[in-house]
Amino acid sequence: MNVFLRVLADQVRLLSFRAFKPSLAEHWHIYLGWGLFTTWLVGIGRYWDHPSADWWQYAGLGSLGYVFALAAIVWAISAPLKPQNLSYRNILIFITLTSLPALLYAIPVERFMALSSAQLANVWFLLIVAAWRVVLFAVFLRRVGKLSEVAVVVATLLPLALIVTALTILNLEQAVFNIMGGLRDPTSNDRAYAILGAMTFFSVVATPVLLIMYAFLVIRIHSRKASG
Repeated sequence: MNVFLRVLADQVRLLSFRAFKPSLAEHWHIYLGWGLFTTWLVGIGRYWDHPSADWWQYAGLGSLGYVFALAAIVWAISAPLKPQNLSYRNILIFITLTSLPALLYAIPVERFMALSSAQLANVWFLLIVAAWRVVLFAVFLRRVGKLSEVAVVVATLLPLALIVTALTILNLEQAVFNIMGGLRDPTSNDRAYAILGAMTFFSVVATPVLLIMYAFLVIRIHSRKASG
């Protein structure tokens, strides 16, 4: 089979939660190239109709930078749990290959729907894409990383909780509360921001719990290794 066709087939298998064995040893650069290409397209689609985005956002560069940073965070958190087959490169490839569902964000629903309907559509897009990618990551950690069920839950949720909590500390929640409080004119993203506010609350509450669980898992893993 043509290598590129195999990459496309593996892309479909990944997004549909089917098991597959990518030929990363020989063709990792093709998988990464395709993943970065789709990430770039998604980045352009996210902002193509935005009235006040910066040039680098219109160019899709924000999404490209994001996946490299996210892969580094995920790798740093996952590595102490001693997963199998989870190098920084493999995590980066996986994250880029999960970008395609975010093309839903490129649909300009506010142009052909009433405001309330566009708000509802954006909320559904947010929930669908977020849930899809989180479950994909959990399956990835279980199938490829061979982590235990508890470790999968912690390694999946902790990076997300830390990122949202960090953004909260940087005062992102102020914009959320302004929108929820009606301090500016509504847009088709308002309900999505309201969901972000709920995610922020639960992330802040869950972060210390997940950190305690994470520390316990790391200590147990390293204690077993030392005694073995």
